[in-house]
Amino acid sequence: MVELKAVVKNEAGIHCRPTAVITQAAAEVSSVITVLAPAGSAVLGSALELMMLGLEQGTLVTLQADGSDEEAAAMQFQKLFETNFDFPDAAKVG
Repeated sequence: MVELKAVVKNEAGIHCRPTAVITQAAAEVSSVITVLAPAGSAVLGSALELMMLGLEQGTLVTLQADGSDEEAAAMQFQKLFETNFDFPDAAKVG
């Protein structure tokens, strides 16, 4: 098992769209990825579990990867949690 720390960088936290990106990436690795946060833990294959953590910008999380690609997977998810997703601002669209 590999553990890495990450700080949520996205201004709006881990809301629906970042959750979709993260859970899709979780489906593409062979390791089981678990995130440990102040509000609890979630397996990253479950969008609902991840959303229930209410991860806001600045939240420190621990990522645990367990499986054949655990080292690469842990680093991949560390980068995802530290991404400032640049989805268009709803006020600027249209």
